[in-house]
Amino acid sequence: MNEHSMNLLVGDNPFHGISHLSQQRVRARSTSLTQENVEYAARLVKLSLENGANGFMFSVDEATLSILKILVDGNRVENMSLYAIVPYAYEYVRHATQAGGVSGLAKSLAKEMIFSSNIKVVLPNISGLIQFNPSSFLKVYVAYEMARIKNAVKGHNCLKSILLHEIITDMALALNLEQLFKDYIKFVEKSDVRPGFETRNFASLVKKFSEWNIDFGKITITASFNKIGFQMDPSKNECERALDHVHGAEVIAMSILAAGYLSPMEAVTYINQLEEISGVVVGVSKERQAIETFSLLERNLVK
Repeated sequence: MNEHSMNLLVGDNPFHGISHLSQQRVRARSTSLTQENVEYAARLVKLSLENGANGFMFSVDEATLSILKILVDGNRVENMSLYAIVPYAYEYVRHATQAGGVSGLAKSLAKEMIFSSNIKVVLPNISGLIQFNPSSFLKVYVAYEMARIKNAVKGHNCLKSILLHEIITDMALALNLEQLFKDYIKFVEKSDVRPGFETRNFASLVKKFSEWNIDFGKITITASFNKIGFQMDPSKNECERALDHVHGAEVIAMSILAAGYLSPMEAVTYINQLEEISGVVVGVSKERQAIETFSLLERNLVK
């Protein structure tokens, strides 16, 4: 591997049938992972790791936890970095619809956590669940998901960061929930895991965090970066300028292929110009794609 290589992460969006370009593509794919599909997804992660990738970024749900268990059984987690995104938004939006909105979802989640096998994780913040205090609820939920990951990887110390999903991050930014962010960062740090944030509003996040004196050196941020500005809000130029103010942060670029519009080499050429980018996440859906994509990224992306 190149001495100054970046963090190269396999993304899980293709495993869930998620496309950021077209809802038609989403409908054309399977929305549920069968055991056969889980095993194939695990094989894609394994092939990616064998060809240059060094980590896996995933939304926490039963399917991805099953993928982790397969990788553990195959001795594939020893040198792998895990970046977990919570909550698995698509699943919980569906739950919210079935449970009667956000309040119903909160009650459903609380019941699930209280009666889970991870009750010891839940107990310290049980009052937050009962009263639905946002900071306490977030703490116990994150602890619950971390425990699920730990169980899946059988105690291996490979979880590097747990990131709030963009829906949570960007909503909290819009509501100026400064204390929620600070409480979350402080709580996750105690577990020797980097607190992280996925966002579609990178420039806004950087501005707010700077105003709130949040130490960028302690956090991971995942945001879109690509040469055509796809999903770079409010603009490609503003997102690039914001990179000048995140010294010390771990910035993971997603959507580097702009949902397939750009070739891997075009993506590499652009990302190599951005000094503050320390890693990329790319989803793969075929074996050949896993081999070729991560081989190219490993050879050509530099830090």
